[in-house]
Amino acid sequence: MKKNVIISWSSGKDSTLTLERLIDSDDYQVVGLYTTYVKDEVPFQATPIEVLDIQAELLGLPIFKIEMPESFPPNDIYQSTIVKALKESDLNIEAVAFGDMFCNGIEAYRRSYIEPAGWECVFPLLGEESESLAQEILQRGIKTLVVTTDGTQISSDYCGQWYSQEFLDRLPEGVDPCGEDGEFHTLVTETRSYSGSIKLELTHIEYGERFSHQRYVAKRLPNSH
Repeated sequence: MKKNVIISWSSGKDSTLTLERLIDSDDYQVVGLYTTYVKDEVPFQATPIEVLDIQAELLGLPIFKIEMPESFPPNDIYQSTIVKALKESDLNIEAVAFGDMFCNGIEAYRRSYIEPAGWECVFPLLGEESESLAQEILQRGIKTLVVTTDGTQISSDYCGQWYSQEFLDRLPEGVDPCGEDGEFHTLVTETRSYSGSIKLELTHIEYGERFSHQRYVAKRLPNSH
């Protein structure tokens, strides 16, 4: 019997690859997505929650949007808010999946509040090489736009570019090809799991003191076949 798993969804490539790995798995059945947001946007990605709704519709999955008081709330508030929301959902959840890649203590942190709630913690990408994961993202046809850059780590010139082999080849030395050190964040507009795609009209780049965000108007497109 497959375990019912819900995925921590950021709107970007890592959570999409996590989803597709789990769809391919013999052990799990993806039953939903959840995301945290602050002031109508996903932190870091700056993805508007209405765009998350479009992604969930294209995936045919329910999405649970959990509001946080700030981008970095105290750990106890963050953890208890997520656990409460998932327990109050109408889903039979047996496992919670995350798209973390680095073995930097994040696994233990996730387990510390997910497992006491009675759920298995799943990390389909953990410990794998960023270079090979970047290639898998491209090979799977996960179409991804770089929507946020951290100016302390990478130039804002990379903001608004499509994630491609050319993009990867141009990255400065020391920048993780998956942006796993927070150098950049992404939005997935098309993938094999979508029943259609998202068309983006890029409007402007919002430059902040540290983070730059590509702003856009998003529209759902049905499958062309």
